[in-house]
Amino acid sequence: MKIITKNDRNSNERTVCSLKEIEKRKIVEHNDLITSVAKMDKTPLKIFELAVSCIDTENPPKNNTVYLSKGELFAFFKVSDNDKHSRFKQAVEKMQKQAFFQIKEEAGKGFKFKSIVPIPYVEWTDYNDEVKIEFHREIMPYLINLKKNFTQHALSDIAELNSKYSLILYRWLSMNYNQYEHYSVKGRRRAEQVEAYRNPSISIKELRIMTDTVNEYKDMNNFTKFVLDKPLKEINTHTTFNVTYDKIKKGRSIDSIVFHIEKKRKADDNSYKLEDKVYQDDKKQKEETEQALVFQAMESKYTKLLSENFLIGMNDIMDTATMAGLQKNVYPRYDELKELRGLNGVKEHLSYVARKQEAYSKRNVAKYLKKAIEQYLPTVKRQNL
Repeated sequence: MKIITKNDRNSNERTVCSLKEIEKRKIVEHNDLITSVAKMDKTPLKIFELAVSCIDTENPPKNNTVYLSKGELFAFFKVSDNDKHSRFKQAVEKMQKQAFFQIKEEAGKGFKFKSIVPIPYVEWTDYNDEVKIEFHREIMPYLINLKKNFTQHALSDIAELNSKYSLILYRWLSMNYNQYEHYSVKGRRRAEQVEAYRNPSISIKELRIMTDTVNEYKDMNNFTKFVLDKPLKEINTHTTFNVTYDKIKKGRSIDSIVFHIEKKRKADDNSYKLEDKVYQDDKKQKEETEQALVFQAMESKYTKLLSENFLIGMNDIMDTATMAGLQKNVYPRYDELKELRGLNGVKEHLSYVARKQEAYSKRNVAKYLKKAIEQYLPTVKRQNL
């Protein structure tokens, strides 16, 4: 990897990427690159995104090379002081020495891991406006000839983002919202699957890996402040998204994050207003339904039986998702068993499950109890016949 600052003899034959109409420039990347670990800070990542926006996906660049205007590049980063050339050189040096993507791909029965320095070669002079950027050949399959599993987002959306975490979150949120828009039109997904793209969930473990914070912000309050709250404030202020989130607990610990993405709408577009109203009404109805399920579960005799058999604890009872899941998916099957064997039959089943339960069941008690009763009911029905 090296930086060369001598004249490019063929510069007059090159088409230099113009950023004057930044609103029209798009960045297209494979989803494996979006979900990779960006081992770099915000400046190298923005330089990479800026360079990618110069790629014509229908006419891939010759020799994996694009050309930027130095003046527009400085304008993109809002650099205007006399030291801008040395600062740019330092940023490029840091990018080439420290910045790389860790990419994880499915391969056969497992995963393949790649570490790729995306831009190993940059060339410019101190007397003309052109900057030559050459992508590594191994990064190109994630940027061109993309037929599926790719994400497109606007360069203008990232222009004002000044945090590495806001860039990473924005790319990931765009990936999910792109799929929401695609399947909303094309179909081929159940309604709840389509909604899941607009309300994507990610475990804290996965989020730490993606943001490269496995060994940083160990305190959850700091993690929330610097990796979630501040970046989302930037995203909501400077991009086309409005994003909120909910913390999902398992016991006392925060297990995952569910984001809620809304696209900003023009104030005079009545169709978009109607769409947002329908979404908000649907969201409100779902929340009310969950609250009703939780109330019913709290009043149910089955909740008491589960507690007596130590199949649920106070943390489970305080978790609305767990209680709603029990009321919706488990308790109706207990009613079936009660019809066949009486309440004592339910008690015997729960006593058996309590003796046989495995440690991992505590991670999702509603799912575990649902599986247990669904496996048991057919046996009872056959015996009754």
